[in-house]
Amino acid sequence: MTLSPSHHLLAVKLLHTVVWAFFAACVAAIPVLGWQGRVVGATVLSGVVLVEVGILLMNGMRCPLTPIAARYTEDRRANFDIFLPEWLARYNREVFSGLYALGLAYVAYLWLR
Repeated sequence: MTLSPSHHLLAVKLLHTVVWAFFAACVAAIPVLGWQGRVVGATVLSGVVLVEVGILLMNGMRCPLTPIAARYTEDRRANFDIFLPEWLARYNREVFSGLYALGLAYVAYLWLR
């Protein structure tokens, strides 16, 4: 049985959404863990997200799944490759970069005090 392009696109979008949710949860958990006094855990998650940042940098600040999804559709809206609202897909980098930077600053403050 051969899968149609729409099935391939669905699989990529699902994977991309799961990966995004994992990293979004990591970014959100960094300041929470810090506030709970679990600074080592916050630091570990900071490192996990830093690996993602490295992967994005190596791929021209694009998720490596985006060109795979592009093979299966002509759609190029901001959310063509992920199950997110279009506004969030469009501003994802700005939103989560800011949250990540704030979380890193907070964790650095906790380590230094």
